[in-house]
Amino acid sequence: MKLPEASAPTERKPVVLIPSCNRMVGEHPFHIAGQKYVQAVRLAGCLPLIAPPTDAHSLPELLALADGVLLSGSPSNVHPDHFGEAVLDPTLPLDPERDALTLPLVRAAVAMGLPLLAICRGLQETNVALGGSLHQAVQEQEGMADHRAPPGQPPQVAYAEQHEVEIQAGGRLAALFGAGQRVAVNSLHGQGVKTLAPGLHIEALAPDGLVEAFSVRNASGYTLCLQWHPEWLAEQNPVSMAMLRDFGAACQAYRARRALGLSPLSNPKVMHAQPQ
Repeated sequence: MKLPEASAPTERKPVVLIPSCNRMVGEHPFHIAGQKYVQAVRLAGCLPLIAPPTDAHSLPELLALADGVLLSGSPSNVHPDHFGEAVLDPTLPLDPERDALTLPLVRAAVAMGLPLLAICRGLQETNVALGGSLHQAVQEQEGMADHRAPPGQPPQVAYAEQHEVEIQAGGRLAALFGAGQRVAVNSLHGQGVKTLAPGLHIEALAPDGLVEAFSVRNASGYTLCLQWHPEWLAEQNPVSMAMLRDFGAACQAYRARRALGLSPLSNPKVMHAQPQ
């Protein structure tokens, strides 16, 4: 009997870590990640790997598996202890286990040039990890709009386009879409950037002046942090797909460098930066 010929090996996809959220389901603790974020990684041409909390000693081993990181949105907020404030509204959910993983992970990923795409809570924790602070209630700030989702609405309404952002010059979004362009986004959040961390470049602004996107100016690798949700119905949104492909290409390039035994230049100042 003639055996079938072995197929040619296919190129392995880049692995993208998605740090989990941590939630009780009934009386049992679960590590979870939203399906739309997993699908976004797949649309970027990468392989998603959900990462639960780990200790500081295991973080380098976890990062050694990765060719990129996607920080997802979440109902939970970054604990304000990390930027020197007390909790403003104790009814809002927190996730200290996620904070314990993502804040050092952000600093390590940026320092080692590991591509980073951060969405909503991910933008907020990146800013905090690198030394910035947050408004705990954007809607209570003078001159700021209410960026929260309409209450009690189904996802197709909550994630509909809410306002435009203006793309700023000199960044990754300007290279993709053009400086000064306005893009309608589905931005829905209660917290937002208060003080931008040192070394960050503003990529896009909301009409009320709130920072809606930033990157790390002198990072040796890809970084893009978005306050809105490009993962929502991404296949139907050319802007979202352009950003996901850009991220995927960066992860592929990182993987290729690793295969050749090369690594991006590290930035120890970022690695050891501490939040306020």
